[in-house]
Formats: sequence, C-alpha cells, structure tokens
Amino acid sequence: MPPNGEGANLAMLDGAELGRAIAAHPDDPEAALAEFERAMFTRVAEAANDDTYEIMLGEEAPHSTVAMLTPAERVS
Repeated sequence: MPPNGEGANLAMLDGAELGRAIAAHPDDPEAALAEFERAMFTRVAEAANDDTYEIMLGEEAPHSTVAMLTPAERVS
C-alpha cells in the first residue's frame, strides 16, 4: 500500500474478513481463502488507486512530497 493512511485500516479489515470467511467454511480453508481474496483484491485496488505514488516518486519528488506534508499557510 502507498503511505496514504489506508494500510493499517485495511489490514484490520482484512483480518476480520478472513476470520468471517474461515468461520463460514470451517472445513474448507481453500474456499474460505478464495472467498476472502475476491473481496480483498477489489478493496485493495480501490484504495491503492490514488495519486500518492506520483506525489512521492514522480518527477516532482521530493518537492511534491514536502508540499503534501506541509500545511498551507494560515491567513490571520
């Protein structure tokens, strides 16, 4: 995952979803894993489809990364 704040959240969701799939198929771990992976791959593809890689590794890096992490100036 790109460092966009979604990695830990998705890891926790993946653990819960895998547990549900195993509970639904206790005698067939391959079926449980296949069910889990279908949903997981869709979820990961959506979360990874953002501009973070371009910001952090693109032609404007590292300046684009610094700009992303620097708060905008506040007007008093």
